[in-house]
Order: sequence, then structure tokens, then C-alpha cells
Amino acid sequence: MTDPASFLRSLFDRAVEVADPMQSLKDALPPRPEGRLVVIGAGKASARMAEAVEAEYGPCEGLVITRYGYARPCQGIEIVEAAHPVPDEAGEAATKRMLGLVDSLGEDDFVLALISGGGSALLSAPAGNITLEEKQALTQALLASGAPIGDINGIRKQISAVKGGNLAARVHPAKMLALMISDVPGDNPSDIASGPTVGHEDDAGRAVETLKNWGVTPPQSIADYLASGVETVRPDDPRLANVENVIYAAPSQSLAAAAEVAQAAGVEARILGDALEGEAREVAAEHAALAREVQAGLSEGDAPVVLLSGGELTVTRTGDGVGGPNAEYSLALALALDGAAGIDAIACDTDGVDGAAEVAGAIIGPGTLAKATEVGRDAVAALVNNDAHGFFGDLGDQVVPGPTLTNVNDFRAILCRYVG
Repeated sequence: MTDPASFLRSLFDRAVEVADPMQSLKDALPPRPEGRLVVIGAGKASARMAEAVEAEYGPCEGLVITRYGYARPCQGIEIVEAAHPVPDEAGEAATKRMLGLVDSLGEDDFVLALISGGGSALLSAPAGNITLEEKQALTQALLASGAPIGDINGIRKQISAVKGGNLAARVHPAKMLALMISDVPGDNPSDIASGPTVGHEDDAGRAVETLKNWGVTPPQSIADYLASGVETVRPDDPRLANVENVIYAAPSQSLAAAAEVAQAAGVEARILGDALEGEAREVAAEHAALAREVQAGLSEGDAPVVLLSGGELTVTRTGDGVGGPNAEYSLALALALDGAAGIDAIACDTDGVDGAAEVAGAIIGPGTLAKATEVGRDAVAALVNNDAHGFFGDLGDQVVPGPTLTNVNDFRAILCRYVG
């Protein structure tokens, strides 16, 4: 293993490649439906999914919303770019147009919905009298609170006219097939993009309790709306009778593909799980201890071991630096390993965006802390200030793939080699 960094990057690249809709969506598509077909969608992968659909079906009618920079050329489907992770006016306007489009459909029509991570921000239609500005403020507060994505999306469902099954209800009486790429721990369809095509059992009381648990005070209009009694689209809602939800790509598939690459290179792959959650720096400390334990069990001549994991970690922001869960995990891991020889790691978001920065994550190795000293960076101070992206940017150890056009969440790999 002469180049651990390149090896780790190859695992990440393979994890992304296997989740590329142009590679994976074809087998999930049914024959093109007879009659009127309307394609809608939202998420960081949705434009690429639309491109893949038209590669099979030819030109289609429809509207898909994706993140700025993630558009793809389509023959008939309109692609609109909007903001993520905090919604903006472009997303709100496109969502209203999408709802107008599906409201015109009848029972003989068919809707193909393309849903992926990021759709929660991109599909923006605040319920009641809630304004976009108030929703933006709540989103920013939730993202800074350290709340897991399931809790955040549970709140989003309660204050939206499109999430939590509301989009599917608007499609009725047309038939709908929703094809999804999962980016959530546990692969619950109701959590992907806050479940616009999936009914749920959550209620406003739970949302209020979740806000309280994470110390988030919502704008008054949102508090009033939650207190007024929110109508929930339940799984048994008759308007969902003609809706089918299918997850066709998930984090487990990407981890398995990366494991195959490792094994082909003579490295033993151990998958820790595809649904890990928790504070990034705390999980990093646990993984550092595990990596040391694995390495201590190796003998001369043993194959290296790579520890693979996925899921979605969180960061409770207390500083004003530029960071994200994967970069913060990498920084905390480097500190916990403290230059341990023979252990290298990568942590990246498969969508190419870690937090709000256009950076997927970072690679670390035994020389990371020494390198930081050479360039005048204090690793501990960077962690305290939530400035992991700034830290790795100064070291030149960021992973910047650009838009990957897919999203199966975090990818982490720790390579452990015998050191005599």
C-alpha cells in the first residue's frame, strides 16, 4: 500500500459511481406508461435521474428541481435550480408551478416522481401563513442545533404544503410511481426529502416536542400553525391508493461496491454499518479507538483492513468557521489518532457537498497534524471553531469532486495497516 490516499479516494469514487442514476436507474423503470406521462422530482440527484429517464423513454413532459450547479441537459423535462440546504425564492416558485401541474391531472394520467436527498429544501411550499423567510430562519436554526435528519424532517413535514405525503395527495386521482435514492439512515421512504409522496403518522405535537428537545424556538407564525391543528396525510389516506414508492439506490449498495474494490486490492473490508448517526467528533473518537484496536490485532504479513461506514453525522455549531460533518469528523479523527502510524482515512458526502461548502470532505493520515503545524494551523482551535473546511483547505487535503449528481449520504473509510 504505497499510496493510501489514492486508494481511499478510489473507494469513495466507486461508492459514488454505483449510485449514479445513469448507471442504476434503468433497471427500476417500468415500460413507458400509455397515455399522458408527467415527470416531477426534487433533490440533488433529481436532474440526473430525469436525464436517465429520458435516455430510456425519450422526451418527457415535466418539472424537476435540483440544487444550483446540479442541472443536467434534458429533452423535454424542465430543470429548475434552487438553493440547498436553506430554501429560496426559486425553489418556492418552482414548487408552486409543480403543484399546478399535478393539479391538472386525471385518473388516466401517470406521474413519475424522482426523489432524492436535498428535496426537503428544494421543494418549498410553506403551509398556512408561514412565510419563506420564517421557514429559512427555522431551517438555519435546526441545522445548527445538531438535530438528526429524521427529527428535522419530522418538523418540515408539519409546516409544508408539499412534504409528508401532500404532493402525492395533490396528484390524485392520477397514478404515481416514486423512484427514490436514499440518503437517510434506515432508508425510510418517509424521511427521504421529507416524504413528499409518503403518508406518515407524525403529528404537530411531536414536532413541537422535537423543537423543544433541541432548544429551537420557532418563529411565532410557525408556533401558531403547529398549535392550530395540522392535517396529516396518513399512510391509509385514500388519495394515496394509487401511489407506489420504491427505493432503488441506497447507502448499503455503495458501501458494498467500495468493499469489492478493497477486496480486489487485497484489503480486508469490514462494514460498520450504513446508518450511523451522532455528533461527528464523538463518532470520530469512537472510530479512532476502534482503528487502533484493529491495527493492534494485525501481524506482519496480514492484509490491511479498511473500516467502511455510512449514515449521516451531525454538528452542533458553536463556532463561526466553515465546516461540515465529514470534515469535522476527519479533523476530530486526526486529533484522536494523534499521528498514529499506519492509519489513514477519508470522510466525504457522496453528493459532493459537506455542509454548505462546495467540498465533499477530507483525507487524513499520520502526517496530518505535523503538516498543520508546518502551515501554522492549530487543529484543536479549528475543531473548537467548527472550521474543519478551512483547516483542510490550508493543508490541501480537501476532497473536491464537484457535483456528483447523486446522494447516498456520508461515506467513511479508515485504512489500518500493520506497523512493526
